[in-house]
Amino acid sequence: MRVQDTAKLATRMFKTRPARTWLTILGIGVGIAAVVILVGLGYGLQGIILEKIVFGEALLSLNVNAPLSKTVVLDKKNLEEIAKIPHVMDISTLASFTSLIKFGDLTGNIFLRGVNPNYFKYAGVMPLEGKLFTDSETEKVVLSTAALKLFELEPSEIIGKRVNFKVFVQGDKPEDVTEVPLGREYEVAGIVEDESSIYAYINVNELSAKFAIPAFESARVKIESNEFLNAAEAEIIQKGFVVTALSKTVEQANKIFSGIQIVLAIFGGIALVVSAIGMFNTMTVTLMERTNEIGIMRTIGGSPTNIKVMFLSESIVMGFLGGLVGITIGVLGGLSINFLLNSIATRMGGTAITLFRFPIVFLSFIALFGAVMGFLTGVFPAKRAASLSPLDAIRYK
Repeated sequence: MRVQDTAKLATRMFKTRPARTWLTILGIGVGIAAVVILVGLGYGLQGIILEKIVFGEALLSLNVNAPLSKTVVLDKKNLEEIAKIPHVMDISTLASFTSLIKFGDLTGNIFLRGVNPNYFKYAGVMPLEGKLFTDSETEKVVLSTAALKLFELEPSEIIGKRVNFKVFVQGDKPEDVTEVPLGREYEVAGIVEDESSIYAYINVNELSAKFAIPAFESARVKIESNEFLNAAEAEIIQKGFVVTALSKTVEQANKIFSGIQIVLAIFGGIALVVSAIGMFNTMTVTLMERTNEIGIMRTIGGSPTNIKVMFLSESIVMGFLGGLVGITIGVLGGLSINFLLNSIATRMGGTAITLFRFPIVFLSFIALFGAVMGFLTGVFPAKRAASLSPLDAIRYK
């Protein structure tokens, strides 16, 4: 049988039984749309969470902390040794001190964190309001949103305002504490989102100009590429430090969301099974209607393979079209929900998010899956059609 003949026979149901054919395709589409929407929700949630923790070079940095036992400390000597580890590109330190912050007539306790600007990109710190300071901007600071609660202000209300600090420097003994006023006012350049900790970032050069920094609280170690992360991490751990990598956090998060997507796909699969049953029923009815026709085809030279190919082609076409319909319904539904949610969020002063996401690879797989599902539901009717006796088929009423 020629390919064009097979194509005509596989698509003639749109002319002979258009209503039943399109209802079957729509039924498949509804089932596939359920899978598309639910898995798209999983991708959306994954994207929302990962966007909070993944920024640029943060995935290529290691967070190094001294152990609680203080057997080793992050001083300049140890940092120089870490810098000599192969494939270490840069090190950005964080020094933290208990301080007092004063804004107008209000004063509160805060942790003052001395960093250089590279620390922000290695730690994945992004401004919620305003901007982060640069190397030359030693007179600017960045506050956490939790710090704003000390003054009962919104982020937009404190940007550009000036604050000053008094730092408490711990000596060798617990009771040996020195008060060091920084002696100038600092402009609030930006706000970072953190409701759990009250702190301010300041250029570390401002602190080192006022007093000697004995040791650092933590350091961000930038590695050349992802393939060298594990080796560098192992070598730093051997030196006695505690190391965490954001890349491993992302890896674990991806594994968790993969499980969530599978669970959501299973729920959507329930609707898909119902659709598959409807398609199987359609193909079975089609077999009964064409029994006489099958007998005629067999008697004039049609082989069982020709009959089987005809039925399978028809079921594959319906399955593939059902997949396209399902993708259309699912994507339009998800995008509509995104639009409505973002419209409400922006009107209420919130931030727009993408709750539903549909990667092209996933949609391509769904389209292919629709064709495969059509093939599977058509296998049994096709086998039955191919095995019919030509004489019995002709006599069938």
